[in-house]
Amino acid sequence: MNMKRKAIIVCTSVLALSTILAACGNEPAKTAQAGGEKAQPPAQKVKLSIWHNFSGDDLRAKAVRAQIEKFKTAHPEVELDAQAIPPDGYRQRLKTVAAANEMPDVFYTNAGTSIQEFYDGGLIQPISQLLDKNPDWKKNFTPGAFDPLSFDNKVYATPLSGSATSLFFYNKSLFDKYNVKVPTTWDELTTAIKTFKDNKVTPISLGNKAAWLAQSSILSSLADRVTGTEWFLKAAKQDGAKFTDPEFVQALTNMKSLADAGAFQQGFNSLDNTQMEQYFIQGKAAMMIDGAWALTNMAASGTKEQLDQVKVTVLPSIPGGKGDPNSISGGPGGGLALSKKATGKQLDAALELIYTVSGPEGISAIAHSNSIVNYKIDLDQSKVTPLFFEAFNLYKSVKLTPVYDAYLTSAGTEAINNGLQELLIGGKPEDVAKKLQDAQVKALGK
Repeated sequence: MNMKRKAIIVCTSVLALSTILAACGNEPAKTAQAGGEKAQPPAQKVKLSIWHNFSGDDLRAKAVRAQIEKFKTAHPEVELDAQAIPPDGYRQRLKTVAAANEMPDVFYTNAGTSIQEFYDGGLIQPISQLLDKNPDWKKNFTPGAFDPLSFDNKVYATPLSGSATSLFFYNKSLFDKYNVKVPTTWDELTTAIKTFKDNKVTPISLGNKAAWLAQSSILSSLADRVTGTEWFLKAAKQDGAKFTDPEFVQALTNMKSLADAGAFQQGFNSLDNTQMEQYFIQGKAAMMIDGAWALTNMAASGTKEQLDQVKVTVLPSIPGGKGDPNSISGGPGGGLALSKKATGKQLDAALELIYTVSGPEGISAIAHSNSIVNYKIDLDQSKVTPLFFEAFNLYKSVKLTPVYDAYLTSAGTEAINNGLQELLIGGKPEDVAKKLQDAQVKALGK
């Protein structure tokens, strides 16, 4: 073979090899070519972080985490750092990183005071553009759903679920067994507590270890029955009412009377929310005052037989009270907020993540996890428990009144939470009222 032919064969082989190599890659390698173009480094992944408190085994938590996983799978170009933090310590974790201005890119926040503090601190940015881009999604939220999540006519989060913090659950089997009337008045509640106590059944299950439960689920609704909503809103602003006023002291006295009557199980200040719900669903207590989250928790842990025994209504009325007895403390729930620092591709990814979790598909998944939502939805009754369906219809038929910690300052919330723990083991209503009043005045600078 002459040298010229050998050279042609070698060149042809090299060309064939380079063609094969290029075809095997996802992108043709831009090595030294005729034009001398340099190799391009692979595109860097967009880094995105999300914090939330949907960490448990309840169906709602699983539904939210599943939507986050869907986003992760659909967006391989995003390096997602998702942290599920237990609810009891979540708010404090957020406050700690907020103080250092190191917020996650996307994070769950409660409505009211919580998101207000992030807004006042200049830590979040609006997501109004996401709602405007998806008008059908926007119009299906119930009236007022955006109100506690909006500032200066801009929406900063959309509610993932509705907040109903004071549902009155009762075990129908126990009420039937001991011939007890489901209480609609305070006197009837007192009678029910005595009857169950006499028969060695815990009247009301309570788990107040994290301190917020007694405030959010019992006092918020009980106190509104006594004082009325207008008084509380004035007291929260320290504008025409004080927490040392006689009506609030009376509400605390009513609260204390439950503990004095032996309504709760032993060690209630050492039991958490989950233990409280387990105690009730297992038939060890006749009643439980808890939030809508209990619906998804009990649906995940209770048997059909256990769930079929449970019914739901509103707290009993209180004689001489100024509030509407056909009410539940609650309103629009919290949602995913967006850090002020997110820009460019990170901002685009963050908005897409928020829509994946909070959009129509995500909201439907949350609703069908036995969770109340502030969204117009066709609920498939076969996919939820009868208890949830009953509670959802109740939620839509009652007036919603303020949850205390959605309107109090952080210091005020801490004061009443700790104060209720003391009150229920023998503290004085007047002392608890003064601690709340002093904390709220100081925090508001009045």
